[in-house]
Amino acid sequence: MFIDEARIWVKAGDGGNGCVSFRREKYIPKGGPDGGDGGNGGHVYFQAVENLSTLLDFAGKHHWRAETGRPGSGGNRHGAAGRDLMIRVPPGTLIYDSDLGLLLKDLDEVGQKIRVCRGGRGGKGNKAFATATNQAPRHAEPGKKGQERNIRLELKLIADIGLIGMPNAGKSTLISRCSAARPKIADYPFTTTEPVLGIVELSGFRRFVMADITGLIEGAHRGAGLGFEFLKHIERTTILAHIIDIMPADGSEPADNYRAIRNELEQYSKALAHKEEVIVANKIDLDPDGKALAELRQSLNKDIQPISAVTGEGIKELVELSWQKVKGLKS
Repeated sequence: MFIDEARIWVKAGDGGNGCVSFRREKYIPKGGPDGGDGGNGGHVYFQAVENLSTLLDFAGKHHWRAETGRPGSGGNRHGAAGRDLMIRVPPGTLIYDSDLGLLLKDLDEVGQKIRVCRGGRGGKGNKAFATATNQAPRHAEPGKKGQERNIRLELKLIADIGLIGMPNAGKSTLISRCSAARPKIADYPFTTTEPVLGIVELSGFRRFVMADITGLIEGAHRGAGLGFEFLKHIERTTILAHIIDIMPADGSEPADNYRAIRNELEQYSKALAHKEEVIVANKIDLDPDGKALAELRQSLNKDIQPISAVTGEGIKELVELSWQKVKGLKS
């Protein structure tokens, strides 16, 4: 199951209480105070780690606590500090304080981490309050409370290439051809109901990550279809591969479908609409005379890469072109 949003409550550990104690030893009638300090509470961190691609771990667990510090004890023994809580999330997770509506950190690289709650400081034992005029203090500090926060997590997948296009344009078939990903493929709209990542391997130990995003329709930026849920996942992609069905089953015009998706990108995010793009004409196996492809090229007046995701024609060239564009933008 793919989960890309979660709301949780996190709390750092409270500090341990200080101890009130007096030294009691044989032959030492005036031992003095020896109460130890309480231990500090554990902090709460978030860290981006490999091998996670969803926020599923937070679906059934909404309360996360770090360990509380232990109280001090006699003999000037300090309490143990509470263990920190390290919460593991996928790369691409945004950490928000939901009460303040504040973005705390964008964990877009493996290994990045952030402390979101500070543990409470341990209280001082009565030994710490001994002075020349108060040699037998009978009080100690309580431990401080640890911070707590309501957190909203939002995951935006990180991929080199994001596949976009109308439902049934052939995105799922293409990613299954290029990688080991096996998305659901059928002849009805919205077979992809959650993003799918695939690693595309090329010769010379080259590779890039491709993301299959659910099909978009007009009004996706306002919530129509499934597009609003997943438009955010293509914001982090290096380039977009716009897959166009040149022989739509509903009789629509391929060029109009392309323009409709471009309009949705413009409405959702100007930055997204200006990303580098590869235009891919799919299903050329249904256009043996090349008439539909020629009409599309004339209508759009753009470079178009023809492929057949079913037969595999043109896919090798598309993958190489995509690699070159990704490499050029990352270098």
